[in-house]
Amino acid sequence: MITSTFWILLTGSLAAASCALVGSFLVLRKQSMMGDAISHAVLPGIAIAFLLTASRNTFPMLLGAGAFGLLTVYFTEFLHKRGRLMHDTSMGIVFTSLFAFGVILISLFAAQVDLDQECVLYGEIAYIPWDLWIWNGTNMGPRPVWILGFVLMLNLAFVGFFYKELKVYAFSPEYAASLGIPVGLIHYGLMGSVSFSTIASFESVGAILVVALLIVPPATAYLLTEKLKPMLLLAMAIGVLSAISGYYLALFINASIAGSIAVMTGIFFLVAYLFSPSDGVLTRRYRKAEPLAEPDEFALF
Repeated sequence: MITSTFWILLTGSLAAASCALVGSFLVLRKQSMMGDAISHAVLPGIAIAFLLTASRNTFPMLLGAGAFGLLTVYFTEFLHKRGRLMHDTSMGIVFTSLFAFGVILISLFAAQVDLDQECVLYGEIAYIPWDLWIWNGTNMGPRPVWILGFVLMLNLAFVGFFYKELKVYAFSPEYAASLGIPVGLIHYGLMGSVSFSTIASFESVGAILVVALLIVPPATAYLLTEKLKPMLLLAMAIGVLSAISGYYLALFINASIAGSIAVMTGIFFLVAYLFSPSDGVLTRRYRKAEPLAEPDEFALF
């Protein structure tokens, strides 16, 4: 019999892998906080989807969140280019305004719609085993597992199909445009993937942990390799390992599972920051302190 622990670990692992995959490109583009902005700015999209459907149906939620995620990106770019504002300033204006709008919607209509902003912000992964999907009278398992699995497959398909374009875009959008790559399509496709990953994840783990999973595992992988494909794989592996170890840390110290997972992402980053083979702080100090090797007089022979 499948235990509740298995479902919790599987949910956390799917969320971590999905977020880390698309988050890697945000880290490479130096747009890590765009994930934070999107994860908060999609709140009104979720609220409006609830108001229109009066249900927690996944499809309207994904559409609402995806639409407002793309609106966040569009308005940020609009203010940056047309308003001559710094990119981070534009981002701060847009996501705080949209997030506040979402909070107002929820506050006004919370009595009519089963929606709680604290659930959106913090989530509760421990309840996953009881959020079941019943299809034709058959228990298919927890609903979030199917949702996260579907989104992960979409992200893998997107990255796999546009891998070459994403690789060039991540390092130089200008060069990508000169090669005829549809930079706008790639950009908004990536942001759409970030939006869908966010909404699929934060119902279970909360928006705050989603931000950690989008940024910290990719940043850790970035310190460990200089190649894109290994970075993507490492980021996903570190995210999954953080989810599993964070769950058992939460059991050990009797604390929040989502909080413990976020802590473990930070611990893995700290280890990479200190001991990375190429860029680790302590590694570089050790190399500087290491005495020069004696020349081998027979090296030329």
